[in-house]
Amino acid sequence: MSTPVNLSKGQQISLSKADGGALTAVRMGLGWQAAPRKGFLAKLTGSREIDLDASAVLFSAEGQPVDVVFFQHLASDDGSIRHTGDNLVGGAGQGGDDEAILVDLARVPGHVQQIVFTVNSFTGQTFAEVANAFCRLVDETTGHELARYTLTGGGSHTAQIMAKVHRTPSGWQLKAIGEPASGRTFQDLLPSVAQHL
Repeated sequence: MSTPVNLSKGQQISLSKADGGALTAVRMGLGWQAAPRKGFLAKLTGSREIDLDASAVLFSAEGQPVDVVFFQHLASDDGSIRHTGDNLVGGAGQGGDDEAILVDLARVPGHVQQIVFTVNSFTGQTFAEVANAFCRLVDETTGHELARYTLTGGGSHTAQIMAKVHRTPSGWQLKAIGEPASGRTFQDLLPSVAQHL
């Protein structure tokens, strides 16, 4: 079994299997922890709860958003993409996924050319207050982790455009984006996402 790819910003991987077949179902998982606070107040209050939200925005060939999957709309209209549900506090960090979005690639309608995965801090904290945040792509059929993109550096932004899955003549590809953005909801991020289509 091959080891997962640790993606760097801008890197792309094909979603074809080594035997030439195509992946049919993938899971984009997201995990995070609240960064420990420092100083006297930290001992009294502990770490804050941080509500990060994973979203998948579906785009047509013309770059128009045609559907979205997020905590208030847990499945795409055609049913090919499903969100497993909102996690309000995180905590998985280096472990499992706090939120996950399942994508049945074989069922994604033909007019959908790109699926962009975003993460935003609904509670408004910046990524400087988030530790061990990652997104990973898993072959849902086998449970094998294919790729992982780790958020490093924190920073003063409240969102990340994590990655996109897009159609190519040879099949679906995943591209790590890792671009900081600002916004509490996916709607706030659409102008930033448009630059990566």
